[in-house]
Amino acid sequence: MSLPKPLKAYKNHDFLMSPAAREIRILSEFVEPRARFIRNKINHTVVFFGSARTLSRETALHNLDELKKLPSPDPKALKKAEKDLENSRYYEDAVELARRITLWCNEHCSEHSKFYVCSGGGPGIMEAANKGASLAGGKSIGLNISLPFEQFANPYIDSELNFEFHYFFMRKFWFAYLAKAIVIFPGGFGTFDELMEILTLIQTEKIKKPMKILIYDRKYWDQVINIQGLVDNYTISESDLELFKWCDTVDDMEHELTNFISQLK
Repeated sequence: MSLPKPLKAYKNHDFLMSPAAREIRILSEFVEPRARFIRNKINHTVVFFGSARTLSRETALHNLDELKKLPSPDPKALKKAEKDLENSRYYEDAVELARRITLWCNEHCSEHSKFYVCSGGGPGIMEAANKGASLAGGKSIGLNISLPFEQFANPYIDSELNFEFHYFFMRKFWFAYLAKAIVIFPGGFGTFDELMEILTLIQTEKIKKPMKILIYDRKYWDQVINIQGLVDNYTISESDLELFKWCDTVDDMEHELTNFISQLK
């Protein structure tokens, strides 16, 4: 009596999900996205980072109106809803910037030199970036990550360019590898992490290619981090401030990005 035919290793789901196959899973998050990027001729990206919690003006206004209808709304909830409405301008500005950049690239870039909007694939500023590209009739990328909260794929990502990562470091690799420009909108821990890692990689020359870093709304960032204080305490050099540029309007960001992209083409 012959033995049952054993599973091939690459078809053995239990093995592939085991600790012993971790290296294979890591490699898969490099090889499979690379194949899709090649197939879709994606060579250059403009990456948008920012808070997943930022709401559109429409949603923020609706939430505030509903709260005000209550006989005695909770003061903390009311304060948050008012701040959400104030911060919704970041969502709308991200939509507009992504729309403009996509339109500009569609008009001025060849297929090989085209720049594509890329986000973390989730809600908030990520959704706004993908939405803006979609409004301009362009494809855009979403590099999602499996998280216990907040993160879900927004509906504006091109289906062929919608990714789901398990490993943060592989997701970060794909953010950095294709990026020629990065736009940082106001955000929290995740945005800080992404900004500081990119700046560190450029500062230490691990990233050698030209890369434009734009940080949006200096007033917000001056409230949450004292970058000049790092210079004053000699923990970074004065010249490190030249690794990025502050921008306070969509017009400024569009000007910086289109000029930079034109020089790279």
